[in-house]
Amino acid sequence: MARNIRIEKLTQTPIEKQEIEIVERKGVGHPDSMADGFAEAVSRALCNEYIKKCGTVLHHNTDQVEVVAGRSHPEYRGGELISPIYVLLVGRATKEFQDKKIPTDTTAVKAAKQYLRSTLPDIDPEHDIIIDCKLGVGSTDLQSVFRRGKAPMANDTSFGVGHAPFSETEQIVYNTERQMVLNFKKEMPAIGTDIKVMGMRNVDKITLTVACAMIGKHLDDQDHYFSVKDELRDKISDLTARYTEREVEVFINTGDDADTGCVYLTVTGTSAEMGDDGSVGRGNRCNGLITPNRPMSMEATSGKNPINHVGKLYNILSNKMAIDIAKKVAGIEDVYIRILSQIGHPIDQPLMASAQIIPETGANMNEIKSESEAIINQWLEDITKLTEMIARGELETF
Repeated sequence: MARNIRIEKLTQTPIEKQEIEIVERKGVGHPDSMADGFAEAVSRALCNEYIKKCGTVLHHNTDQVEVVAGRSHPEYRGGELISPIYVLLVGRATKEFQDKKIPTDTTAVKAAKQYLRSTLPDIDPEHDIIIDCKLGVGSTDLQSVFRRGKAPMANDTSFGVGHAPFSETEQIVYNTERQMVLNFKKEMPAIGTDIKVMGMRNVDKITLTVACAMIGKHLDDQDHYFSVKDELRDKISDLTARYTEREVEVFINTGDDADTGCVYLTVTGTSAEMGDDGSVGRGNRCNGLITPNRPMSMEATSGKNPINHVGKLYNILSNKMAIDIAKKVAGIEDVYIRILSQIGHPIDQPLMASAQIIPETGANMNEIKSESEAIINQWLEDITKLTEMIARGELETF
């Protein structure tokens, strides 16, 4: 099957050889990431419910979640929420199919609460948060596109963007937040889940600025707070050595003022408890990062249906393609993928799948083109496997 695939040599300074690089990651407890997480959890739950009730995934998009901040009174050895965090699950979902009623709203609320318990354990789902659901019914035109033909038809004219391999700075920023939540927190319960890591590389010096919400009930006093910060800084510094030999300087909660006692202290480990709202698509791209040195899509990935929503599929797919090409094709410095759809056309037949490649000096560009095209073609051939992986929760979307 002939596909519109274009491979070209990109004449550009590779990311690792550029003088300035900026990378950001918003952690799972950041209000924007909370919105992304709820949206994707609801979509996966609806997929499973549709399959159970109807034997197939029906049209839905749950990518309009809003997180509205509450009010809190944090204290050392305690603290309390005065007003709960409010979460509104918004989007579109098929609620009836062949005379079957589908409990979309209750499925959505249940999924959001399960996600909360598994990912944000410092938030009490019965006391600290209100989860509301206002799912509407999908557009009739889009539902017809969703069902038409044997192959899924693109729901929109949109594009996806991906790149590989991750630079050292990108690896450090991504893994700093992941290690803080998944490992450091086990030894240091005062660490919250609302973590933002900003990395800046200036030639061969990397500066990490980390904002980490601290949980008051696990801290005795201000001295204890600052000792935890010092311990956390040491752990992050040790971690960065796995990814680079460059100099790395780590700063944590730079807004703290010991003289006035103004520090980043919370009750639940997230700024959503006091003053910070969140929306889907305002944070990390589907590779888990915000990378202004790289091409990026503005498309929100989380919550969109994994069957024919190219805003979701093509962004995830482009990153998978780029990673495969960077790993399997010799002689590549950087690879950038862009995939463009046309509404109503099969998702495995994009209007264009483009790879821009920065080759190493002396690399055989003809071989690179041939091997890269084969990888892109195979991923498009197997695109429904990607759908299955997303529906099973095997791929991250933020």
